[in-house]
Amino acid sequence: MQADVSQPEDAARLVEEAGDLDILVNNAGLTRDGLIARMPDEDWRVVIDTNLGGVFYTCRAAARSMMRKRAGSIVNITSVVGVHGNPGQTNYAASKAGIIGFSKSLARELASRNVRVNAVAPGYVQTALTDVLPEQAQKAILDNTPLQRMGTPEDVACAVRFLCSDEASFITGEVLLVDGGLGM
Repeated sequence: MQADVSQPEDAARLVEEAGDLDILVNNAGLTRDGLIARMPDEDWRVVIDTNLGGVFYTCRAAARSMMRKRAGSIVNITSVVGVHGNPGQTNYAASKAGIIGFSKSLARELASRNVRVNAVAPGYVQTALTDVLPEQAQKAILDNTPLQRMGTPEDVACAVRFLCSDEASFITGEVLLVDGGLGM
């Protein structure tokens, strides 16, 4: 199934077509990097609408059924950039920081119905988004990452799987950094 989660109707359709959800993982995200003095309004809007708006729309669509079941786990993917910021990424940082505040607030809203909400904040992970970084930028990232390597999608998936599992049944409202130590 595919949907443009920045559009409320598409996000609602996606959740409806998925059926009775026990787990929701919000992983849609994009970047439109640039210095704020030259950032077009559209670059701001598309990043906020997709990264943060998509989380809102899908969580809103899934919340009622999870609350009725009195069970569920929501994991929202944020970023280490949402925790610490990054030059040239004010739109991305704002969207990812917003996901953190959103997740903590939603965790408080849904906890009485036994629905857990957490966030995973990856550091630099080997993906199409990081493959385009200049070699000098990649070296700087590795120099600042204590584990001296980029993460893998599997590293992030393992953290998400844990937060969705019964082993994390007493964890809600948390942000788990999966960043090789970059954020400490």
